[in-house]
Amino acid sequence: MTWELSPRVADKKIIEGEGGSYWSWSSSKFPLLSEAKVGAGKLLLHPNGFALPHYADSSKIGFVLQGRCTVGMVFPNASEEKVLAIKKGDAIQVPAGGLSWWFNGGDTDMVMVFIGETSKAYNPGEFTYFLLSGTLSVLKGFSTDFVCRAYNINKEEANELVTSQTETLIIKIEEGTTMPQPCKDTNNGSNNTVINIETALADTDVKNGGLLTKFTAKELPLLEQVGLSAKLVKLGANEMSPILYGAGSSVEVTYIVKGSGRVQIVGINGELALDTKVHSGDLFVVPRFFVVAIVAGGDGMECFSVITSSQPVFGELSGNTSIWKALSPVVLQTSLGVTPKFSLLFISKN
Repeated sequence: MTWELSPRVADKKIIEGEGGSYWSWSSSKFPLLSEAKVGAGKLLLHPNGFALPHYADSSKIGFVLQGRCTVGMVFPNASEEKVLAIKKGDAIQVPAGGLSWWFNGGDTDMVMVFIGETSKAYNPGEFTYFLLSGTLSVLKGFSTDFVCRAYNINKEEANELVTSQTETLIIKIEEGTTMPQPCKDTNNGSNNTVINIETALADTDVKNGGLLTKFTAKELPLLEQVGLSAKLVKLGANEMSPILYGAGSSVEVTYIVKGSGRVQIVGINGELALDTKVHSGDLFVVPRFFVVAIVAGGDGMECFSVITSSQPVFGELSGNTSIWKALSPVVLQTSLGVTPKFSLLFISKN
């Protein structure tokens, strides 16, 4: 079987206007997304840009690449709006069916990437959004008499309700509009929704192997319901990540936040499935059980990954926690067909 794993940039424009834009990775041009049942999108909000209230058919994690914004969320089965402030380096969970709106009240652009699983999506490999207002509002699909009865209003009021907002998804609101302020008890790290993994203490700090910070159900218990986790890997100039694979049958989707480097992925029967250079803005997918390694370029590299498991398990084939080191010396020596001397050298160099 031939695996097309080449990295892609966001290529499908969903909406672009005065308030900002939203792009996605098209599953038709990147078939591996639908095969792996994962999806990704990229949101840009200009100052005063506002993404209208909406929900989606897939759970995802958003990572702020630059700027800051305010997010309003109404979780499934909740009756109150939760308002959060997020900034560069923050990761936020967005459950399927959870209502949200996004507002950039700053004076610079806000950009974030969303990555999630699409196993139950209408179009595996892509997120489908449902809007509460605007030209694509779900209310526009109902007959006038249904809207009147649902909200106890007359026909004229129903028409105003459904047709007043003439924009789609992202708008620019008037300067000086007072928007809701973040809840006082939602400081990052304590709200069970947002965590800044850019500044958090690294889980792993390996000499010449970069920094790794995880974002799992251990840090945010609600991720257990979403079924996702994330990690941020920072590699210095020419540093290499450990060679590893997902031991828990999970898929990993990686977005290159900044820098450049080289990625190799090895799959079934030891075949090299991908060997390519990657740059900022690229997205690539590591299929289940495939083995991956990354080497940063001269300027270093930063990678944000989402894994389709809330408690991911990895097997490392290099580094201090390599599974090679867990094997009995005679098993290692016999398996590799090497001398005892080389076996000892190999383990000492790991």
